[in-house]
Amino acid sequence: MIEWSSATIKDFQTTLLTWFDQEGRDLPWRRDHEPYHIWVSEIMLQQTQVQTVIPYYERFMAWFPTVTDLAQAPEEKLLKAWEGLGYYSRVRNMQRCARQLLTDYDGQWPQTAAELTELIGIGPYTAGAIASIAFNEPVPAVDGNAFRVFSRLLEIDDDIAKPQTRQVFERAIAKIISQDRPGDFNQAIMDLGSSYMTARQPDSAHSPVKRFNQAYLDGKELAYPVKTKKPRPVPVDYVAVMAQVDDQWLMMQRPSNGMLANLWTVPFIKVADLALDESYTDAELTAAVNAYFKQEYQLTLTSQCLPVKPVTHTFTHQKWTLRLLAGQVTTPDLAFFPGRLVTTDDLAQLPTPKVQDKVWQRYRQ
Repeated sequence: MIEWSSATIKDFQTTLLTWFDQEGRDLPWRRDHEPYHIWVSEIMLQQTQVQTVIPYYERFMAWFPTVTDLAQAPEEKLLKAWEGLGYYSRVRNMQRCARQLLTDYDGQWPQTAAELTELIGIGPYTAGAIASIAFNEPVPAVDGNAFRVFSRLLEIDDDIAKPQTRQVFERAIAKIISQDRPGDFNQAIMDLGSSYMTARQPDSAHSPVKRFNQAYLDGKELAYPVKTKKPRPVPVDYVAVMAQVDDQWLMMQRPSNGMLANLWTVPFIKVADLALDESYTDAELTAAVNAYFKQEYQLTLTSQCLPVKPVTHTFTHQKWTLRLLAGQVTTPDLAFFPGRLVTTDDLAQLPTPKVQDKVWQRYRQ
């Protein structure tokens, strides 16, 4: 890892912040230094592109303009506001954090990164972002952009897949971060990482910090950051059952813990739970699903496999493949079914995960 002199550090700060003042992105959460706005945007931006987040952020702020509004929000509305962003535990933790702020902090935000990490769901990166942008504390905000930018600037060879590597970057950036404008410095690094110093197609030849980018100057920019590959997601086969009673849909709410907790879907049944041979036929699958409905839900289902391509959806650790079945329920007593009947018009009111949206799209084909 390269060590910069104090003169180089000062030169880098001036170059970076001058560029940011001229070219920094105009984003809705940057128009003030309100910690609530910074927090919501940073949680949304995890695993999601900026342009995707903007309309979600604006709607979220319209629905829950204050920490108090978020703390008091009904869960169904909360999940609906988050629908499509995925990783729903994030928004549940946000509500828990909002309630913690009201009960333990009298609604006032802690002003240091160390104190902010005491809040539910706020890790080192988000704490650094809030503390530096809202409260001007000179602390790094180390996310994927910071890993990529500083690994290339300083040729840091440590594996970013290892948790202890974060401390290497935090120590390195702490020596370089602007003491006067830490929030702008961290946001400039975010913008640099999403423009000139992207993962696969960087444009360092035109970058404002080209002369500081040692990996680029050495012709090995794409070798950074160093990161071991994650294991591939485990494949899991499901059946998505499009079951109706007359013109209403059978929708079920998923359990309150586990994947897609409390969200609504049509019945998703693991093929592994149907006791089928590996080379099962469509007729055998249909019979097994009908029998499953009778045994688990006390419902008589008559179904058939739909001649459409299965839906695939990849989570962090699993890759789901869902075959679609459609049918009618002729015994509509839902006493043993974890859900309810929903009209087509009311479907849009339920919070549903992205995989369910894909199922609807495939069904309507």
